[in-house]
Amino acid sequence: MYYHSVAYYIMQRISRRLVQVASAPVMQAQAAAFSSLAVKIQSLGDPFNAYKLETHEKPKENSLKPNEVFLKFLAAPINPADINIAQGVYGNKKNVNDIGGMEGVAKVEKVGSAVKDLSEGDWVLNHDFSLGTWTQFAQCDAKSVMKISNDIPIPYAATISSNPAAAYRMLRDFEKLNPGDVIIQNAPNSMVGLAVVQMAREMGVKTVNIVSDKRPNVDEKLEILTNLGGDINVTEDIFQTYEMIEILKELPAPKLALNCVGGEITADMCRLLAPGGTLVSYGNMSMKPIVVPEDVVAYKQLKLKGFWMSKWNETHTKEERSEMIEDIVSQIRNKQLSFFYEMHDFDDFDHALKVSQTPFQFRKVVLNIDYPDRFAEHDSLTKDDYSIYDVPYV
Repeated sequence: MYYHSVAYYIMQRISRRLVQVASAPVMQAQAAAFSSLAVKIQSLGDPFNAYKLETHEKPKENSLKPNEVFLKFLAAPINPADINIAQGVYGNKKNVNDIGGMEGVAKVEKVGSAVKDLSEGDWVLNHDFSLGTWTQFAQCDAKSVMKISNDIPIPYAATISSNPAAAYRMLRDFEKLNPGDVIIQNAPNSMVGLAVVQMAREMGVKTVNIVSDKRPNVDEKLEILTNLGGDINVTEDIFQTYEMIEILKELPAPKLALNCVGGEITADMCRLLAPGGTLVSYGNMSMKPIVVPEDVVAYKQLKLKGFWMSKWNETHTKEERSEMIEDIVSQIRNKQLSFFYEMHDFDDFDHALKVSQTPFQFRKVVLNIDYPDRFAEHDSLTKDDYSIYDVPYV
């Protein structure tokens, strides 16, 4: 379990022992039929009420149909889209009693007799949105998953198909970017933003990155962007000054602007775009409308586009998606992409969900679904060594 303090660990341990002692007969009776954990949608609305971790019947491996695979999930993130799904406002819908989680990595435990392109031990991503990833086990049609290389860290594999994939597509699908070209983006500290900075660096494309001045430890975040290859990294209050205009005069006008914030800052980004440039909007963290002056759009002949990774997946083949994923895997393998993670064991889902919704949460929260029981390991340490349980996954 991910213990953010010794006190938290002790409370969890005492609570579990009390439950085990008080309800041992009940738990033993349930164990005969139920042996798997999953997070299901209980209702739509507040995510903290919508999602519930519960015990359910484990799929039976011996009931596999010829075209099916039996999966053991390894890890899955908590994404903003998962929150929107619980609230009932996401483009793709899940229903009450559906298993939550729209992204994750699993290991193939068994394959049906007719499955030819997958083998036991392979890692797979869900290709079918309806296949929830917040579960220990799943049984599904082999067409619902796609193979991924298993030589990258598990949290990277679990999060590769949403945020890094979105960055990959936006850098390729809207403008032909050549070495020396410039792009501009807000929300660069998001996982998409960090991927944009690093992928652009490898393409020889310069990035202008605008960080919210309301973010705590903003100097640290600016330094991270610089270390990852960001060329000009500034806060919003600096970006909206005459000095910033002078700095940008040293670079070609940006061909592409990526928006995930909305509001006034998006209009400022558009003013800096080159004639004929493109604004791509893929999110709206501020919940404010995008307001772009008509003269900027008309005189510069700007193009305003929207991007949704799920729609791209729907309109492209599994083979095209696999080719993209393997290209990103190669970048991770070659140390060209780095991200920041915080892993929580699956049975700590409620706590992990709270952490994921902390304002300005920087590290991507990933559920460690194939988790070990670390009580014995913890008890073998002296109190001075407990700090290892406070260290997030990097």
